[in-house]
Amino acid sequence: MKHVSIADLTIGNDRPLTVIAGPCALEGVGMGQDIAGQMKEACEAAGAQYIFKASYDKANRTSLGGGRGLGLDEGLKALQTIKQSVGVPVLTDVHNEAQCAIAAEVVDVLQIPAFLCRQTDMLLAAGETGAVVNIKKGQFLAPWEMGNIVTKVESTGNTRILLTERGTSFGYNTLVADMRSIPQMAQTGYPVVMDATHSVQQPGGKGGSSGGQREFAPVMARAAVAIGTAAVFIETHPDPDTAPSDGPNMIYLDQMPALIETLMQFDALAKARPVQI
Repeated sequence: MKHVSIADLTIGNDRPLTVIAGPCALEGVGMGQDIAGQMKEACEAAGAQYIFKASYDKANRTSLGGGRGLGLDEGLKALQTIKQSVGVPVLTDVHNEAQCAIAAEVVDVLQIPAFLCRQTDMLLAAGETGAVVNIKKGQFLAPWEMGNIVTKVESTGNTRILLTERGTSFGYNTLVADMRSIPQMAQTGYPVVMDATHSVQQPGGKGGSSGGQREFAPVMARAAVAIGTAAVFIETHPDPDTAPSDGPNMIYLDQMPALIETLMQFDALAKARPVQI
């Protein structure tokens, strides 16, 4: 079973839970620092490891008019400030090969969006940076197909890999999360992450933007952690209904401490008796 080290954290399917959390789109340094600081405090109180996440750009918005964020240069500067001032590792999405090396100079984890998870050149560029690479399983893939994607990144000599479940397309504008995918992807040996908020997204469900059912995001998180997973990915915001992206499926920031406390209880039970397949 492989472990991935990030700063002073060790992430593994048999290690205490890591929480990857933050807003969908980074709106500014101040809000990012506030969210990261509150999440760090909540995770430390519960005994969870913490990584701040935020996207400097949302390149796959439903419509042309969807807000995309701060952009590469300003966004990375903001992430650098948050990382240094709060003292937490940082994760962000990359959207093309050229962004990988640039982003890796600042962030600890490069995230490959689900829609891009089979793009060979993207995977190779991310792997060649030496940064941790978190690959979101495409909504169109079976969990056992992730082995081929892992092989692409491994070919660069980089074995600092995380694999994320974020739901599977189920008809139109709907996703379903199959919890069997967590132990199935864990058979690669790499740490598995459950994306609790994107798995309750309704892609394109509002016509010009995506909808979501945030009330079910804690359910997804508890279910995944009860099985036994390395990390849970949760987007959170002080006021999701005003967020520029993915508001309908984000969890209110003030609800996160209680959720993390619950998740750590499930995590302790699951890892005392790990699932074997």
